[in-house]
Amino acid sequence: MPEEPVPSPQDPDLVLYEVDEDGVAVVTLNRPERRNAWSIPMERRFFALLDEAAHDPAVRVVIVTGSGKAFCPGMDVERLEQNARPGQSLNLRARVPMYSRRDMPKPMIAAVNGACAGIGLVQALICDIRFAARGARFTTAFTRRGLAGEYNLPYVLPRVVGLENALDLLLSGRIFDADEAKDLGLVSRVVEPADLLGAARAYARDIARSCSPRAMAVVRHQVYGDLDRTFTDALARSYSAMEYFAGSPDFREGVASFMEKREPKFEGLPPDFDPAEATRDAFLPY
Repeated sequence: MPEEPVPSPQDPDLVLYEVDEDGVAVVTLNRPERRNAWSIPMERRFFALLDEAAHDPAVRVVIVTGSGKAFCPGMDVERLEQNARPGQSLNLRARVPMYSRRDMPKPMIAAVNGACAGIGLVQALICDIRFAARGARFTTAFTRRGLAGEYNLPYVLPRVVGLENALDLLLSGRIFDADEAKDLGLVSRVVEPADLLGAARAYARDIARSCSPRAMAVVRHQVYGDLDRTFTDALARSYSAMEYFAGSPDFREGVASFMEKREPKFEGLPPDFDPAEATRDAFLPY
C-alpha cells in the first residue's frame, strides 16, 4: 500500500494546539467536516504535538479533545474502503506506534465531547483520565467491520473495565453512552456538553498548579510499568522512588507550602527528565 503523504506546513489545522499560562496544553483533533475521522496525516501531526508537549518545560498537563460535536468516530471511511479492497495489506511499519505515549512524562486527560469509536477510542484510552460529555457515544466497532481487536485494545480494555465488560464491548461492538461508560469505569466523569472542556481544564489547572511535575511523571511511570510486575517487584520500585524523592527540592517545597498554607512552586519538568531513574535501582529495605 503506498504511504500517505506527510502533512505539509500548510496543514497545521488538522490538529490544533494551545498552551495556557498554567501550563495546560489542549490538543484538538480538528476535521469537523469529517467529524474528526482519523487519517494518517492527522495521526502524524497528533503524535508530533504530543512529543512537543512532552519536551516543553512550560507544559505540565495535556488535554486531548475534538472540535465540533465528535471526539473521533474512528478511521476515515475512505481509508477503510481502501484497506478493504481485495489483495490490500496494511503498511503498519510506516505508522506511529499507538501506545508509544505510555512513556509520556506528563498527565493526559481526554475530554470526550462526542462520538468515540475504534481508533478514536484508542486515543481516549492512551490518556490517563477521561471526562465525557453526557450523551457522547462509544463503541469498539471492530467486529462490526469484520476486524479483530486492533491497536492492542484487547490488552488495554480489560485492564480498564475488567475481563467480562471488555469481552462484552469487544465481541459485540455495541454502542454505549457516556453514563454507561462511567458505570463501566471507562470514564471517570460525565458532565453536560457545554461544561466539558471547562471541567477538564479546571482539573488540569489544579494539578498543574498543585502537583510536582517530577512526582507526576514518576507516578505515571510506576503505574504503567507495574501493570505486569509482581507485587514484590513493584514494592521494591516503590521504595526506590521513596528514597529518590526524600530530601529532594520538590519534597521540601511540598512540605513547606503545606505548612505555610500557600500554593507550591514546583519547577517545570526538564526535557531530559527520565522518570525511570527514580526506580532503576529498585530495592527492599528488609
